[in-house]
Amino acid sequence: MRSWIQQIGAAAAALALALPGAQPGWTQSAQPLSSTPQGGFVLKMNSELVLTNVVARDAKTGELVRGLKASDFHVFENGKPQRIASFDFQSIDMATPLKEATVSGLAADLNGGGGNNKAVVVASPEELRNHRLIVLFFDLTSMQPEDLDRSVDAAKDFLRTKMQPADLVALVSLGDTLTVDQDFTADKNALINEVGAYNGTESQGFAQGATANTNQEEDTTGYTPDESEYNDINTDRELFALRAIAQSLARIDEKKSLLYFSGGISRDGIENQASLRAAVNAAVRANLAIYSVDTRGLQAIGPLGDASKGSLRGSGAYNGGALGNNMNANFASQEVMGTLSTDTGGKAFFDSNDFAPAFAQVQKDTSAYYAIGFHSTNPARDGKYRHLTIKVDRPGIKLEYRPGYYAPADFQHTARQDREQQLQDELASDLPATDIAVYLDAMYFRLNDNRYYMPVSLLIPGSEIPFVQGGDKDKATLDILGEVIDEVKRPVGRVRQTVKLNLDPTLKARQKNIQYTTSFNLPPGKYDLKFVVRENQTGRMGSFEAQITLPDMKKAPLKMSSIVLASLREPSKQDTPLVHNGEAYVPNISHVFRQNQHMYLLYEIYDPAREKETGQEPRGTRPGINVLTSLELMQGATKVYESPLVQARHINVEGRDAVAMELDVPLDKLKPGQYLCQLNVIDDAAGSFAFPRFAVLVRPASAAAAVTPPKLTSTGGAAQ
Repeated sequence: MRSWIQQIGAAAAALALALPGAQPGWTQSAQPLSSTPQGGFVLKMNSELVLTNVVARDAKTGELVRGLKASDFHVFENGKPQRIASFDFQSIDMATPLKEATVSGLAADLNGGGGNNKAVVVASPEELRNHRLIVLFFDLTSMQPEDLDRSVDAAKDFLRTKMQPADLVALVSLGDTLTVDQDFTADKNALINEVGAYNGTESQGFAQGATANTNQEEDTTGYTPDESEYNDINTDRELFALRAIAQSLARIDEKKSLLYFSGGISRDGIENQASLRAAVNAAVRANLAIYSVDTRGLQAIGPLGDASKGSLRGSGAYNGGALGNNMNANFASQEVMGTLSTDTGGKAFFDSNDFAPAFAQVQKDTSAYYAIGFHSTNPARDGKYRHLTIKVDRPGIKLEYRPGYYAPADFQHTARQDREQQLQDELASDLPATDIAVYLDAMYFRLNDNRYYMPVSLLIPGSEIPFVQGGDKDKATLDILGEVIDEVKRPVGRVRQTVKLNLDPTLKARQKNIQYTTSFNLPPGKYDLKFVVRENQTGRMGSFEAQITLPDMKKAPLKMSSIVLASLREPSKQDTPLVHNGEAYVPNISHVFRQNQHMYLLYEIYDPAREKETGQEPRGTRPGINVLTSLELMQGATKVYESPLVQARHINVEGRDAVAMELDVPLDKLKPGQYLCQLNVIDDAAGSFAFPRFAVLVRPASAAAAVTPPKLTSTGGAAQ
């Protein structure tokens, strides 16, 4: 019964256990609001059922208080009373024996990414009622070997002597990837064997928190740019892992607890605020309480540091600056862990070499609790933090519950950091975004023997973009994020740009396509491209993935670039292969044209052969070239059009030993329909040739298509 979450890298992937019943955090319900004059009613969907767990204890003895009813509790959100919509009491004393196979039925190879990576739904809420679900999460990236050994010993002791029949425990570790080492089980031996596999050789200790007590820099500001920037990345990775675990457990109704063993997490100001907020929100929605354990234990920070770094220089050791810097760094590495615990209803355990109280606290908090749900009376989806206050009518009772939660947020209320993270997550996702239709095409032109110019064009239908009226303009904003990955999965190119559209309404952009073009400089090889586009009115996204091979032309008999088809050429002063004779070709990646347009073709031939010398060439000149080209259009077996033959006698792209060929095909004489095009290219001097084919679609002429499209961005974006 292994593998309840898929392995992840820098960004974590989440698994959903599709158990039936109410979903903790937010569930859907339908409520009639008002009657209409025709006698019907308006139906409104409210998806904001908020669940919170409450532990009731006697204020004097600390004993659990049982027998309370829903009418005994009063819930307030930001001071406003809320009506309790669901109420339940769970206690491990009422737990029934649970067969191992009913906890989850996951594919055995889920950790390795094989299979269909789906959970087989075999557990019901009733079967999991009154059980204690505990996740032991070991962050190997932040612990030193001795810290890991100490936490493993504490976990073994808990499993041998303190684990109860109602406890279901899972083991997760974060090293190079996030891995589930043992799915939820009540089998003590299996858990002890798995946790025993963690040892000092597996710990990596490269997080800043792992060595915060040995920062022996003379600079008392505690700021080292390179280390800070690295720590931002590592902190995000740890928080992504916590969020992934929470998301994977979101469909299990019962309260879950996570014991997070870490050597500390540090962040710089608000750099990791979006990741921290996302992790907390995911845990709250999943009804998961995080109990943070600082595995460094009780530390004695010496003013002169220790042997892990070189000796101090300057006066820092004598004026207290170095010691203060070390103390501040240590506290900072605990601050994030404390926030995770406080905001999710758990507790943090710092500055202690005894980890047993953390296990005892988890068992104590989940032995018996009341699960209370309510529909928030605040309809705003602003993503703001909402404070919870819960009171009970009976005197002498102390209540324990989480202090609040983050409200759902629509895109307009999303913070800038969250928006950027959304794009990054989609770029890393294996699943495509399909809210917006996005089309992509990539081409190539040789710059030299070992380098190519690769233009990439994106096409978004104007009908997919919610333009808004601003003054006398149609306005919209698009965020574009793209990445190029080589054969060994290394990023070799990246684009991040925000394109602001400010168009004249007479252009009728909603009836056309919005095109964006960028470019990369790359060596020969195979590449994967992925681009994500988001419109910033509603936050809908679309993505497109493609592969392209930049060939090694050294041994090719006819060296030829990609064929660019265009219906638009616009003036340009840029110096790129897409610009010829002062005009830039805007690629038509859909290959759809109208009868009142021209089809322009641009392509290059490299290293064309020279004709044999005749002895009559002018002194100081070389023999010319003889490259011939034409285009044929066919329907079925019938040739319906052939362009005049174009001949090139001289190199016309200086510095690259290339000849650029241009064809202009008017389409007004062609009938609407689909055509198969064959491009004939002959290097007569070399006796080599090529006959590439491609399809085009010619549609009837329309007045809308005759409007000259504008240039949208300096990088070549255009509506066509």
